Amino acid sequence: SINSISDPFNDYNGKISIEYRGSSSLSFPKKSYGLETQDINGGNNNVSILDLPVENDWILYAPYSDKSLMRNFLTYNLGRKMGNYSPRTVYCELVIDGSYRGIYILTEKVKRDNDRVDIAKLDIDDLAGDSLTGGYIVKIDRSAAAGSGGYWTSVFSTFGGNQSDIQYYYPEYNNMLPQQRDYIQYYVDSFEYALNGPNFADTSIGYAKYIDVNSFIDFYIINELSKNIDGYRLSTYMYKDKQSNGGKLTMGPFWDFNLAFGNANYCDGGITSGWEVNGGCGGDNPFWFERLLDDTTYQNKLKCRWEYLRERSFHQDSLFNFIDSVALYLDDA
Repeated sequence: SINSISDPFNDYNGKISIEYRGSSSLSFPKKSYGLETQDINGGNNNVSILDLPVENDWILYAPYSDKSLMRNFLTYNLGRKMGNYSPRTVYCELVIDGSYRGIYILTEKVKRDNDRVDIAKLDIDDLAGDSLTGGYIVKIDRSAAAGSGGYWTSVFSTFGGNQSDIQYYYPEYNNMLPQQRDYIQYYVDSFEYALNGPNFADTSIGYAKYIDVNSFIDFYIINELSKNIDGYRLSTYMYKDKQSNGGKLTMGPFWDFNLAFGNANYCDGGITSGWEVNGGCGGDNPFWFERLLDDTTYQNKLKCRWEYLRERSFHQDSLFNFIDSVALYLDDA
């Protein structure tokens, strides 16, 4: 049934903190917001909103640049159908201080949590042994977006001769000790050296020693399916659990596909043919995904995974039916 703003509250009625969020999107007339549900004293109030798992950090995403309103919604849904954690999403209409703001997508913030990025909690005293090895979340993004969050620069050049900046995301930079910052940077550096080296395809000392290969394949597929101009070079999350829990660098969760699926007039974003990994804005992409394709074993795994998905959730009929169902759901709003 359709809710009305005059209805009695029926989900969450309580204190929140709220702020604008975004980078280039801050200039849009329709703003995105980050919000935190709080108790009366301003502490975390873990609740379920619109049937999403209990937490306190949320995003009200404004799909302003995406007039279909569904590119992120579709992509995150595909991520879950692939069997990965992908932020859960619920459409809503937003009213702030009596002002109607339009259709928004309530989205889970990327966060270490049992119901989100399910990795070990890294405490300030985890400084040696297995406890030092996880969990971490990092992301490739603009260094300016890191703010006080801190980042390091990749030791290897991108296709265009630039450098990729890798941000500390979890734990926050200021909450990490030097041993922890050094550990995750050294681990990613070791992966890059192995991938760039002459024995990169060796299963014992090559790239496979450091990464969850299947997650890299899924990340590649979703970015190429959607021709995501920001893929690889921006908003690219990775995480690492403790060695005792597997401990390899894992791509994900998927994030920020509002300019994918032909929705950009730069970086060849409107051209739906070709490859994004080495075209469009590919000069800013890390060398990782092209180098992986030099390994025939990786190639074969990629091909098998694509064919598996294409017969199921990535089948054209499945994709089009989902898009049509979302359009119908949004129609009145």
